[in-house]
Amino acid sequence: MAAIEKKMIAGTDKAETPTFAELDLCPELVAACDAMKWTKPTKIQEEAIPYALQGRDLIALAQTGSGKTAAFALPIMQALLEHRMPFFACVLSPTRELAIQIADQFQDLGKGIGVVCSVLVGGVDRMQQVISLTKRPHIVVGTPGRLLDHLRDTKGFSLNKIKYLVIDEADKLLNDEFETSLDDILQIIPKERKTFLFSATMTKKVEKLQRACLRNPVMVKVGSKYSTVDTLKQEFYFVPAKHKDCYLVHVLSKMPDKMIMIFVRTCESTRLLALMLRNLGFNAISISGQMSQDKRLGALNRFKGKECKIVVCTDVASRGLDIQGVDLVINYDFPLNSKDYVHRVGRTARAGESGRAISLVNQYEAPWFKLVEGQLGKVICPCVADKDEIEIHENSVANSKSIALRSLKESGGFKKRKRTGDY
Repeated sequence: MAAIEKKMIAGTDKAETPTFAELDLCPELVAACDAMKWTKPTKIQEEAIPYALQGRDLIALAQTGSGKTAAFALPIMQALLEHRMPFFACVLSPTRELAIQIADQFQDLGKGIGVVCSVLVGGVDRMQQVISLTKRPHIVVGTPGRLLDHLRDTKGFSLNKIKYLVIDEADKLLNDEFETSLDDILQIIPKERKTFLFSATMTKKVEKLQRACLRNPVMVKVGSKYSTVDTLKQEFYFVPAKHKDCYLVHVLSKMPDKMIMIFVRTCESTRLLALMLRNLGFNAISISGQMSQDKRLGALNRFKGKECKIVVCTDVASRGLDIQGVDLVINYDFPLNSKDYVHRVGRTARAGESGRAISLVNQYEAPWFKLVEGQLGKVICPCVADKDEIEIHENSVANSKSIALRSLKESGGFKKRKRTGDY
């Protein structure tokens, strides 16, 4: 593989951001951007789209909420307009929700030009997906496991003439969890294609990039390897482990009527914490990989529609999801690495808006916190709570958690999750 051409963009190289028309997008797509109320390209769109239109393979790294989906969708649709054909492009995503969101954006941008998409993810009836494939969609978006199933078993479905492959959240899809499925897909589809790798974070996995068959790629990098947007206010409480729930309730009580995402480490914790919060009068729901796809999407839509203002979730909700209006992200369980931290806090302060992230760090999580802080290259501001304000919650929190735990045990709510490589 040829050496990767790298373009590091600091964000201030150009005095004025060009328009979408000045990026050489066709009038139909410029009109689509206007309909989406996008006035100017984001930095990653400004830098990546011209290379994509030139036919270059891309490795594009940018912060969460920076408009990466449009940066690959727009060039693909422009090429589709020039050579309209079924199964023109395939987009791979690590999570079902992100795959659905990507397909929605293709559909929204492609309304005026008749773009047809098919979504292939687990947890959904396969026959419905087979029917959607018989319509010969232009764009196929899916998770690796389910896409591979259809490539092997669905009669008449093939990607042997595919022109574009997008690996979104590439750092996740290049991990061992998806390695076998991804390698099998790359063996099936033709090597003569354009390949885009997009992510907010990526480590140097040169051998795996070579297996992805990039040809003469250019790397467009907006910001540092681990970075968060300037409009995000980041804070932390150093809390005793036994009082973490009290600190959580303290923070939530200070922010009524705000849209809040609370990240925890396990599926069991999402259910327990959400039930505990409901017992305390908070309007909270949970999302985790153990839920059926219908329930996950239902919960996500209730949160997006502000029917429920608090969602307790695992990292299944940290990758790529664009939820408008999230005011606060809380790290109830601090993440084990910087990549997960960046993706979690990226659910707020999106597209130039402001946002806030608060981490509850106990004595056991302090080493991870210092590591993340060092890799971010910034000091996260400490917060101090009045001891009396914390203690006032102790009895109610303990009782509510006890009731929640008993309820879950009686209903068989704690189940072990089988790892499948498809969240």
